Amino acid sequence: MDTKKVNNIILGFITIFVFVVFIPVAQAENIDMMSCGVGNVNVIVASEDLTIMAMEGKGINLDNYGNKTFDNTTYHYGALFKIDKGNWSGSMVCKYMDPSGDIWVVDITQVGMERDWKFIYGTGKYKGITGGGKAVPNTKGKPISPGTTQGCFKITGTYELKK
Repeated sequence: MDTKKVNNIILGFITIFVFVVFIPVAQAENIDMMSCGVGNVNVIVASEDLTIMAMEGKGINLDNYGNKTFDNTTYHYGALFKIDKGNWSGSMVCKYMDPSGDIWVVDITQVGMERDWKFIYGTGKYKGITGGGKAVPNTKGKPISPGTTQGCFKITGTYELKK
């Protein structure tokens, strides 16, 4: 082979190597936060065997990690729950907003007292966010007023932001 061909092959390998090394790779980050809020409860059906409730509420999250990605985010949710012979199930949609005004939305499914959630939408720095996780009750206070609920959930999971 002539020297020019060898140099072109070497240059090609170097170019591919540089692209591979410097391509940003999305990496899942962990989520660990406390979510506390209040909600209004509207009972639709109330019997010994079946209760159906619509709920709407608001609250705030405290990020337990040092990077504080989700710290001081506020939220607003709408939910429909069913208690069938003592067994809880339901679904929620929750919009979160960070202090800068960027938002993300999660879809939540509840079976028993555990919730599974996943990101379904985001704006600004959260555009294209993916991931999900679990939420479990941490504390629940006695309702301060009839038709309300107050409590906190521990939220864990992972997320990836598009680079």
